[in-house]
Amino acid sequence: MITNFAGKTAVLTGAGSGFGLECARIGARKGMNLVLVDVQQEALDQAEAEMKAAGVKVLARKVDVSDAAQMEALAAEVKATFGAPHFVFNNAGVGSGGLVWENTVADWQWVLGVNVWGVIHGVRLFTPMMLEAAKADPGFEGHIVNTASMAGLLAPPNMGIYNVSKHAVVSLSETLYQDLKLVSDQVSASLLCPFFVPTGISHSERNRPAAMADQPLTASQKIGQAMTDKAVSSGKVTAVDVAQKVFDAIAADQFYIFSHPQALGSVQVRMEDVMQARNPTDPFAHKPELGVSLKAALRAG
Repeated sequence: MITNFAGKTAVLTGAGSGFGLECARIGARKGMNLVLVDVQQEALDQAEAEMKAAGVKVLARKVDVSDAAQMEALAAEVKATFGAPHFVFNNAGVGSGGLVWENTVADWQWVLGVNVWGVIHGVRLFTPMMLEAAKADPGFEGHIVNTASMAGLLAPPNMGIYNVSKHAVVSLSETLYQDLKLVSDQVSASLLCPFFVPTGISHSERNRPAAMADQPLTASQKIGQAMTDKAVSSGKVTAVDVAQKVFDAIAADQFYIFSHPQALGSVQVRMEDVMQARNPTDPFAHKPELGVSLKAALRAG
């Protein structure tokens, strides 16, 4: 947990929009040094200007979090500029749907690259730095927050590639928490599992690699995109709300962070499926009309 944020350093990936940007704004209000990381230069420039105007120290870098060399260069620059960070928010993510067998190798590499390898790189590069600082200073406090999704605790249909990536982040983060408890009382971790929150992730296609630009979306991917857009745009919980939950969790050393605790009923049903070895429950049991329309749309293709 971190009890006092002033003067501490935060590294935030996906800082140009959504949860990353809102956490950066809270960090700025708390007087933190901010390392802003995003793949979109324009959004990054705007975030950098805003945070500098708030009067805090800022290091902004355009980085592809899936790229090991770029992340290693970032980590070295962070250490040289601010020393070990106190708060690392491995938050950059992309969304992609469609029937699981229709995703191309490029689709898998892109989504797993950002959503899984991005978190892996953040963990492997910054955790040793934080533990080293903790050994040298009994007063050092560090916290790592990884962004997964409720899709990391469920298996909603027609978005398998995203589910796989987020299940990996859940497993990585739970293990990270346990591993940290073995070696330090000064560095901890949390897992953010948002449900449908308007953040911009539903428009991830804008960040597809250039090599995928000519790859058309399949019918199931278009259907998945439309369903996600509708669910996200109707979300009542905002990125601002979620960012505040993140900081509250860091201060309380709370591991699981949920934007929509009411969605945990579906997680319980999934766990009961596992415990009773019964076939997976229909995810649309509570909204059968959604399931009917999805089946009809997919079978018409």
